[in-house]
Amino acid sequence: MHRQITLLFIMFGSVGFNSTLRRGNITHHEYIQVGKGRDVGLNQISLFEAKVACGNGEQTLSRDLYRLGHRFDFFRMLSCYFTTTGFYISSMLVVLTVYAFLYGKIYLALSGMEQSIVKVARAKGDDALKAAMASQSVVQLGLLMALPMVMEIGLERGFRTAAGDLIIMNLQLAAVFFTFSLGTKLHYFGRTILHGGAKYRATGRGFVVKHEKFGENYRMYSRSHFTKALEIMVLLIAYQIFGVSVNGSMAFLLLSGSMWFLVVSWLFAPFLFNPSGFEWQKIVDDWEDWAKWISNHGGIGVPATKSWESWWEEEQEHLQNSGLIGRFCEFLLSLRFLFLQYGIVYQLNVSRADKSIIVYGLSWLVIVFVMVVLKIVSLGRKRFSADFQLMFRLLKLFLFIGFVVTLVILFRFLNLTVGDIFASLLAFLPTGWALLSIAQAFRPAVKGLGMWGSVKALARGYDYLMGLVIFAPIAVLAWFSFVSEFQTRLLFNQAFSRGLQIQRILAGGKKHK
Repeated sequence: MHRQITLLFIMFGSVGFNSTLRRGNITHHEYIQVGKGRDVGLNQISLFEAKVACGNGEQTLSRDLYRLGHRFDFFRMLSCYFTTTGFYISSMLVVLTVYAFLYGKIYLALSGMEQSIVKVARAKGDDALKAAMASQSVVQLGLLMALPMVMEIGLERGFRTAAGDLIIMNLQLAAVFFTFSLGTKLHYFGRTILHGGAKYRATGRGFVVKHEKFGENYRMYSRSHFTKALEIMVLLIAYQIFGVSVNGSMAFLLLSGSMWFLVVSWLFAPFLFNPSGFEWQKIVDDWEDWAKWISNHGGIGVPATKSWESWWEEEQEHLQNSGLIGRFCEFLLSLRFLFLQYGIVYQLNVSRADKSIIVYGLSWLVIVFVMVVLKIVSLGRKRFSADFQLMFRLLKLFLFIGFVVTLVILFRFLNLTVGDIFASLLAFLPTGWALLSIAQAFRPAVKGLGMWGSVKALARGYDYLMGLVIFAPIAVLAWFSFVSEFQTRLLFNQAFSRGLQIQRILAGGKKHK
C-alpha cells in the first residue's frame, strides 16, 4: 500500500511537469470550507517533513525539472524554483553555510594562518582586519529571516501587533521548533540528492498527547539531528581552544551564540516538545528501555524497535542501494574529520612543534590499537559469550587493565596534560566516526576484510556514548520538579494542564494505597 501511494505521488508530479512542458495549464482550486486538520506531535511533523523533503530531492534529480529549467524564461524559472525545490535548497544552504564558516575558522586556527593574520593586524594597528577575523553578524542570529513575516503582519495589522506576535512566538519556543525542522529538511533532502531512496512514511493517526520514549526519539533523530549537532559542538569547542582572534568568553559567545542555539535545538527539541519529557519516573523507564534496546542483538524477524543491530542495519539501506558516485561523495564528505584530526594532532604539546609526518602516523597507532581491541571483543563475543560467560568477562577485564596501563605509560613518558587528553578526544572521536562512515559506504569491501564485526562494535559504542551525552542533561533537569511543571504549561492549554496535574495526584494516591 505504501509503495502504491509513493508511486502515485511520483506519477502526479511527473504528470504536472509533462503537462507544463507541453504548454498545458494546471489550475488550483482551494475551498476553505472543506479544509481538514488534526492534532499532530513533533514526531508526526518530522515524518511528514521527511517525506516531503525526500520527494523534493527526487524532483531535483528528475529529467522533467531539468527540461523545465532549459525551456522556461527567467521569470518563470524563478517561479518554478520557489514553488518546487527552492525552499529546500535554501534551507540546505543555510546549514551548509554554518558548516563552511566553522570549518573555515577551525582550519585557519589549526594551520596558524589566523595567528599570523592577527599578529600582522596588531603590528600595523589594522582594527578593521582584526574585527573581520572575529566577525559576527546579525544574519547569524536569524533575525533577517523573520523580517518578511514581520513586514507581512505589520502591513496587515500594524507593526505593533507584528512586534507583539514576534515576541510571543519566541516565548513559545517557535524558534527552537523551526530550527529543529530545518535540520529535518536538510538531512532528508541532502541524503536523497546523494543516494536517492525516497519512500512513503506513515505519520499515524494516534493520540499525539503522549510521552514518546527516549529510545524512539533516539532512533528517529540520531542520524538526522544528534550526530550533526555533536559535530558542530566539537568544532565550537575546538575553536574555543585553538582560536586566537576571539579574546574573552563574551566575544566567543557573540561569535558563536547562534550556532550554540542550533546545537541545543537539534539535541533537545525532541525532549522539550515531548509530553512529560522531564518527569522523573518516565525518565527512569526510558533509560531502562533504551539500555535494553541497545544491548539486544538483531536477527531475522527482529524489528528495529527491539534491537539496536536491526535499527543500525535499516539506517544503512540508502547506502546499500546507492551508486558508486553516491558512495564516493560519502567518502569525500567523511574526509573533513580526518583533516580535523590532522590539524589537532600538530597542536598538541606532545608533538613538540615537530611538523614531521611521522607525528601524524604515530597518532594512527592509537586508532589501530582501539580497532584491534574491538576486533578481539567481537571475536570473544562470538566464541565465549554463549557458553563461557566467565571467560568472556575475564577477557574484557584484561583488555580494560591493558588500556589503563597504556594510558599510565602515555602520561608518564610523553608528559601528557589534561588539555592534551581533551584535545585528543576532540581529534579521535570525529576520526572514528569518519572510519565508520567510510566503512558503511564500502560495506562489501570491509566485509571481505573480515572487519565488519569491529565496525559494528565501534558503531554500538558511539551510539551508547551519544545516548549518554544526550540523556545526562535530561536526567539532571528531571530532578527539579519545576522543569516538568514549566513544560506542561508550555505544551498544553490551561484546562488540559490542570487535568493532567489532577490525574497525577489521583494516580499517586492510588499507588500509595
